[in-house]
Amino acid sequence: MAVNAPLQLDLRDGVATVTIDNPPINLFDLALYLAMSEMAQQLAADPEVRVVVLRSANPEFFIAHFDVTLIQHLPTDAGMPTELNAFHAMCEAFRTMPKATIAVVEGRVGGGGSELALSCDMRFAALGQAVFNQPEVALGILPGGSGTVRLPRLIGRSRALEVILGCDDVSAELAERWGWVNRALPPNELWPFVDRLARRIASFPPHAVAAAKAAVLRAEKDVAADLLLEGGAFNDTLGHPSTVDALAGFMARGGQTLEGELRLGDLAAE
Repeated sequence: MAVNAPLQLDLRDGVATVTIDNPPINLFDLALYLAMSEMAQQLAADPEVRVVVLRSANPEFFIAHFDVTLIQHLPTDAGMPTELNAFHAMCEAFRTMPKATIAVVEGRVGGGGSELALSCDMRFAALGQAVFNQPEVALGILPGGSGTVRLPRLIGRSRALEVILGCDDVSAELAERWGWVNRALPPNELWPFVDRLARRIASFPPHAVAAAKAAVLRAEKDVAADLLLEGGAFNDTLGHPSTVDALAGFMARGGQTLEGELRLGDLAAE
């Protein structure tokens, strides 16, 4: 199986571990985005893969967020889409592939990185280390990579609005309490638990795993239609003058630097 530069792949006993390695902050830049999109398609089609685990090589960041400089160059007249955009399609591949998908968050995750993790079947976080954030509204846009569709289904309308409108950091402990993650575990217990779970699932008949996952997914109604509406709403924010100013201000105040991203909640408020 091909491996792309910002990603490393380890396949053992049916468990495909994908390690994100895009220093210094695992920014969801064009290289990582293209590599992740290609990886999703490869994993979905490979019969040897039964479980997919996403993790980071950087203990401080799972994925910081999508590259703001790319957002600044998106067209402002795209309007309402008629099919899923490429980012939505990538996230949907992790949600719908006939294998279990697991995100292991040991550091910070925000924006599009959070939306990728939300698209996985399960999320596990390191207590005292993992931090979640959707900073988009502070930048004049909205979580346009599936965040407004995934979060309310996971944590409910009111909590989703607190996250999305507040743009503040959410600890692993609070994320577990809200149902954002399956479990928040002490760092020394996190990987033993995930490894055991992944190996268990990979040992079961794959046709049964695929059928059971498909049956559970049928409980999620109108996901694709809601993603299209989210995409249209995101497109409509891009040309607003205050969005242009907010994106530029975010970068000027330290966005996409190590120092700025380690205080993303405060940076968004500024």
